[in-house]
Amino acid sequence: AMADTDDVVQEAYEEEEMEEDGGAAARAKKTDAAGRRVKGRGAGTKMDEDRYAGKSGQFESLADTGAGLGAQKSVEGWILLVMGVHEEAQEEDLYDKFSEYGEIKNLQLPLDRRTGFVKGYALIEYETKEEAQSAIEGGNGAQLLEATLTVDWAFSKGPLRK
Repeated sequence: AMADTDDVVQEAYEEEEMEEDGGAAARAKKTDAAGRRVKGRGAGTKMDEDRYAGKSGQFESLADTGAGLGAQKSVEGWILLVMGVHEEAQEEDLYDKFSEYGEIKNLQLPLDRRTGFVKGYALIEYETKEEAQSAIEGGNGAQLLEATLTVDWAFSKGPLRK
């Protein structure tokens, strides 16, 4: 019996609340296209309709080369992932090793914050695919400070090898 009186009191409270605000609480319950109740800030706005109107809806993308599986060009160039880099290697060591295959546009050699040593990999960017391909062929399996390097594409469309 106690639960029944609580329900009656709750219903009376909601009716009183609706009378006070002129039914705004009932109108505020919005639903989306799937019939789900939408709550929160911006639920009653038409922001979604023109969200990507104008130039802001045009996203930058790379031209599809149509080559199928294989290497994928980044926005700026062809990036290689060099793994197995010795922890005491310097950018200069990698630059000397890989500049013989072509002009290096960018070289990243991440360091471990805690130890200060190299994390064990590097990212090297070349302007052309041919330079990057020759760096993979010449650098993969090569030695640098008594460590064997593994070189491959950083970005690919699907698996590189079967």
